Amino acid sequence: MNVILYGGTGMLGRGVLLECLRDDSVKSVLSIGRTPLGVSHPKLREHIRPDPSDLSDLAGELSGYDACFFCLGISSLGKKEEEYRAVTHDLTLAVARPLAAANPAMTFTYITGEGTDSTEQGGTMWARVKGKTENDLLALPFSAYMFRPSIVQPVSGMPTRTWLYRVGYVVTKPLYPLVGRFAPNQFTTTKALGRAMIAVATPGADPGTRILRSPDINRLAGDQ
Repeated sequence: MNVILYGGTGMLGRGVLLECLRDDSVKSVLSIGRTPLGVSHPKLREHIRPDPSDLSDLAGELSGYDACFFCLGISSLGKKEEEYRAVTHDLTLAVARPLAAANPAMTFTYITGEGTDSTEQGGTMWARVKGKTENDLLALPFSAYMFRPSIVQPVSGMPTRTWLYRVGYVVTKPLYPLVGRFAPNQFTTTKALGRAMIAVATPGADPGTRILRSPDINRLAGDQ
């Protein structure tokens, strides 16, 4: 399997990257982003660019990929809707559309979050924007899967770069075993997220749904 990865420097994306590098079924990984990963591996290539949505100079290289694991995103904290939408929706679709055209048989996975509003009518700004993004991705000709984890434990890679979330992870880290035990339907890990993405992109896979929540992620990862 040949994979394109977005967001490999973030907490979730780094976990997905490490699972791709460990998995023998993944033959190559092309990482596209603004900053270097700081990782070296024989099957990893990087394209560093100020605008990761601009794939015009890669048009001749986009075919032949089996999956795109899209883990790029920003926090909605302190963002106006236009600013949040520009990255969350517009950038994502700017990447997804040419990939769908070049690889209609591709699997595209997108990380949203528990609480995303598929009706696009909810009162929470981030949930509406995420819902619009999901719906537009699902309308494209490739196989798209929306990952909606709730609580994610970073078991490999780096912590989130959002300082408030980073503090929260440090404070709540001792509680992860309890959450996993008493609220398993709300809990997953960065490792499980990566394993589940590889699973849905594996030929012949049938996840049973296009909207994957924490229990689905854990099941596909083999953690349940």
